Amino acid sequence: MGSGMQSPRQKNYLCAVIDDLYSVAAFSGHRTYDGRADEALRRRVGELYAGGVRTFLSGMAVGFDLAAAEAVLELRSSCPGLRLVAVVPFEGQQSRFSQTDQARFGRVLAAADEVVVLATHYYRGVYAVRNDFLVAHASVLIAWYDGSSGGTHYTVRRALRSGRRVDNLCPAGPLLPVRHLRPENTCFDLWSLEP
Repeated sequence: MGSGMQSPRQKNYLCAVIDDLYSVAAFSGHRTYDGRADEALRRRVGELYAGGVRTFLSGMAVGFDLAAAEAVLELRSSCPGLRLVAVVPFEGQQSRFSQTDQARFGRVLAAADEVVVLATHYYRGVYAVRNDFLVAHASVLIAWYDGSSGGTHYTVRRALRSGRRVDNLCPAGPLLPVRHLRPENTCFDLWSLEP
């Protein structure tokens, strides 16, 4: 991954990565996700696929992100054209995971149709850049959001402010307003978010 990486300071318009925003969904959820909604997650991916969504973006964090990526991979054989894009915030992210989760991350990364690595190294704010990328490149956010603060809270709020639809699979989560995509929010400039 390292030889072709761009510097995190290099201006990079990423809206060209995804051809049709309406055919893309992203995932965001808590790292403490325990698998209790795996069936609902697979069902939701299947419903979105039936509605024309073909590409799913995973932020590749432990918990809900990896479970969601695995759900896409499980359905790929029965859903022609279904794609998984692994959006990795920085090279070496998995080094912060347990050995079990490192192996899981490696399997998902190897099976992904595309890997987007947003930075060569960790820096303060790199996860927010990843979360902003997910929101900017999808029309729907599938979440496991219980209402607590953190990265998922940030991403859900960002999605709602950007006019994205948020499907929260967490039954204990807050009721979220229904939003519709605002076409003017379909391109994202990472340059403005880098430190």
